[in-house]
Amino acid sequence: MTVSLEPVTKVSSELKELLNQAIARELQVSVQYMWQHVQIRGALGIAVRGTFKETAIVEMKHAEMIAERLWYLGGTPTTKPSPIEVGLSLKDFLELDTKAEVEAIEMYKKIVELAQKEGDLTTAHMFRVILAEEEDHHDLFTTMLEEA
Repeated sequence: MTVSLEPVTKVSSELKELLNQAIARELQVSVQYMWQHVQIRGALGIAVRGTFKETAIVEMKHAEMIAERLWYLGGTPTTKPSPIEVGLSLKDFLELDTKAEVEAIEMYKKIVELAQKEGDLTTAHMFRVILAEEEDHHDLFTTMLEEA
């Protein structure tokens, strides 16, 4: 009996590339949010600094999950983040973070749709879960932006 080392699910190179883009984005925001946690100043900043750190950790966990999935699908996960933009003030931070979350939401909807179309139900499900968390982050940052 021969055991196959190939993944059971076959996916397109387009889907694998989107997963790598998602990893790069998750790496970007995990560093971005952590540096914002470190650099925040002022009374309001001190009050929300933990939020940046907690969100950075969630984003790093997303990068790990996506990388593991991509590896299983026969791809090689990137180690390079998308460009990191930290900002200079709490308002800058939140505007950049809101923009990053909108980009993630758009990309992850596309990934869900393509994975579903290709019959990769596991990737589609995983990204639905991540998408819900990204929408929570978007809500958090836009709410915080109203107060900044």
